[in-house]
Amino acid sequence: MAASLSDSTGRSRPRWAALTAALTAVLTAASALAGCAGPDQSGPPAARVSAWVSGAGGGSAVGTLEVDSRNIDLALSRHDPAAAIKTVCALLSNDAHIAIGNLPTPDQQLTDDLNRAYEDATAAGDDCYQGSSGTAPRLSRSADERSRLVPLLATALERVAAITGRTPSTSTTHPAPGQNDPFGN
Repeated sequence: MAASLSDSTGRSRPRWAALTAALTAVLTAASALAGCAGPDQSGPPAARVSAWVSGAGGGSAVGTLEVDSRNIDLALSRHDPAAAIKTVCALLSNDAHIAIGNLPTPDQQLTDDLNRAYEDATAAGDDCYQGSSGTAPRLSRSADERSRLVPLLATALERVAAITGRTPSTSTTHPAPGQNDPFGN
């Protein structure tokens, strides 16, 4: 005797029919969700990249890494204690890891440009952290990596501008309410 389940009317139906109905419902829902591409997944390239910049905070991520890099230079120039230098180095690495988590972008070249910059920032922060206790070769390597960082970030911003016709704001401050345009307009 086959196992059965009751439907909403109280009638009994075979278990396989219930499983088929459930599977059909899951497949229907999955098909409906697949058709709901977000704004960074459909439309012209300019719209997709603009939506990504807005949703991922692309401009502010670039600005944050630039500020983090400058803060390392400042801490080193002031001869701050090793613990303070480690802190700013760790911030650069952590912020770069967060930025990497927002990849990929809707444009492969932009993804590649940002990935190179973010990986460089991570390496710079890690080398700085390891060298913060006075290991000159690690600090020198970090300085070299940070000197490459700004041009790498600029290349990525130029790619955004080439696609969208606008350069995103790299401000790290929170915009006033109602002024959430990632391009600063």
